[in-house]
This record gives sequence, structure tokens and C-alpha cells, in this order.
Amino acid sequence: MLPIRFGTLAHTAGCLPLDTLVSTLQAHDIDFVQLALTKAIQDIDLSPGKFSPALANYIGEKFDKAGIRIGVLGCYIDPINPDPAIRRAEINRFKEHLRFAKQFGAPMVATESGGLTTYQPADPERYQEIGWETFRSTLEELAEEAEKWGVFVGIEGVSTHTLASPQHMRRILDEVPSSNIGVVFDPCNLIGQDVSRQDEIVDSSLDLFGDRIILAHLKDIYAGGEGYRHGVPGGGLFHTADFFRKLQARKPMLDVSLEEITLPVFNETVALLHSLRS
Repeated sequence: MLPIRFGTLAHTAGCLPLDTLVSTLQAHDIDFVQLALTKAIQDIDLSPGKFSPALANYIGEKFDKAGIRIGVLGCYIDPINPDPAIRRAEINRFKEHLRFAKQFGAPMVATESGGLTTYQPADPERYQEIGWETFRSTLEELAEEAEKWGVFVGIEGVSTHTLASPQHMRRILDEVPSSNIGVVFDPCNLIGQDVSRQDEIVDSSLDLFGDRIILAHLKDIYAGGEGYRHGVPGGGLFHTADFFRKLQARKPMLDVSLEEITLPVFNETVALLHSLRS
């Protein structure tokens, strides 16, 4: 059985000077990181327009020497922001990440799809359609840029976002038919509060776009108050062992980024996940 590589958000360690960040992460069983640059690196100005091949290589080499891959650059913009000027700035920021991703050592740049009700105040009847059209337009532009640089745009579905279901994800992949679009599959985000249907949602996701998954996120679902909350992987209501089995069949050796976790429990969580997998 091929191994699953476990990573996490780099800023799980906090926003730290680069050397401190890398050494802090290196002390744990972390194979790769999802690096949101401005959230994780404190001592380098990484605002728009500041990237260069040398700077990206410098950061990438620091992680590489520590034995940690930069598996993905996180650039979680709002791709359907109603303000055209803000949306344009966000798109340009994402495109800058795409241009330099390979110099960081990352094969992809990831984002979500914007809130499902973003346009509801402006148009209560057509808001979902408007959000969809806006997201599709943004994704078309990002995919074109990704194709130029040979990297992936990773898109993540969430039950309360424009890509709210497995069917929505399949639809956008059909409407924007670029090979440089991949899926960041977070099953708990797609399940949302519909926990009783979790197996159906996971299975339909794998059937509809399993071949397009390029990264998985993993957290868990816990009962809390009148609904459910997300928490550390492996100890809640999510069928983690079944998920690993199904994921291995579709995408052997896929990177799995752990969320809703802190570094003090990272190693023991990874050990638990390996035991669930076996």
C-alpha cells in the first residue's frame, strides 16, 4: 500500500520569521505544507508585486532543506466579490501566485469559490446564478494563467459556497474545461450539517470528480450545540477509515492536509490516522 503524506497549513505554527517557522514545523511529522505566504511568514514583505524568482527560490529552498515540501500555495481570495475593483485586485494577486508557484516548489495554488449568498441582497431571485457566472468568469481567467505556467488552480467546494455540492463541482469542471484545474477535496466542508448523508456525499464526489482531485483536506465533525462543528481529525463522526480506503483506491499517495489541528497534537494525530488507515 502506497503511503499517504500528511501535511498542514504552515500558519498552524503561527506567523513567524521564516527560519523560525521552518524549524518549528520541522520538529513535527509534517511531510508538506499548504503555505499561505502572508499568514505564515512574518519577516518578508510578500505583498502584491513583491514576488521574484529569487525570492520564491529562497523561501522554497528553506523548506526543502528542512525536508518539507511546499505542496500548495494557499491564496484564498473571494473570486466573486461584488466590488469589481476588489475582485480585480484579488484575481491579480492569485495570478501572481500562479506565475511563481514553481519557484516556490508548489504545483498548485488553491482557493474557495465565494459565499453562496453573496449576491442575495442585490438580487434575491437570481443571486445564485449571478454568483455562478461571476465565479466561472474568474476561473476561466485563472485557468488561462495557470496553463501558461504549467501549474494547477485548485478549487475547493464548501456546502455554503458557490461550489456547494459534488454536482456543482462537476458542473464547473465541465463549463471550464481546462486540464489545469484540479479539485481540493475537503469532504467535511461539502458535508456541512448534512452529516447523515456523509457517505453518499463522499461517494458521489469520488464518482463525479475523483479523477480531478489533486489534494485532500481532512478534519472531523463533532456534535456541538444545535448543530455540528469541525475539529481535529480522527476522533469525531466523520468516517475517516472509510474515506482513506476510498481515497486510496482513487488517488494512491495523495497529499492530505490536516486542518482544525494544533502542532502539539499533530504527531499523535498522524499516528492515529495511520492506524485508522491500516
